[in-house]
Parts: sequence; structure tokens; C-alpha cells
Amino acid sequence: MNQKRVVFDFEIDFSNGGGLQGQDFRLDIDGDAITDDALADYIVRDLRLLMVGSVRIHNKRIIEEAHKRTA
Repeated sequence: MNQKRVVFDFEIDFSNGGGLQGQDFRLDIDGDAITDDALADYIVRDLRLLMVGSVRIHNKRIIEEAHKRTA
């Protein structure tokens, strides 16, 4: 059974300097949609990032694909 995943690019700026970028990053989601704000919170939490200043989401799309994580 295929489930929903979100594929997106992101840019994260840290409040103490520096940043992080990702392209074609994938995360499992529940449901058919996710807001950019919720996605930003999800990625910061999932990567256990600290001192995050801002997060920008680009090229977001929802795909059907089996989740990669086990519950």
C-alpha cells in the first residue's frame, strides 16, 4: 500500500551563524497535505536542530510512496 510522502528543498539559517540546505529531501506524512510551517517544524524536530533562525521551503510536492520508517 502506498502512503504519502512530501518531497521538497529547504534552506535553514541558524541564529548563531551558518546554514543548512537540502534538495529533494523526503519525509513521511500523515494525510494528503502539509503546510510549509508544519513542514519546517517537522524537519527541525526530525533533524534535532538547535538555534534555528528561519526555515524556507521550496518546490514542495506530495507523492505516493511507501513510508520508509516503521512506527
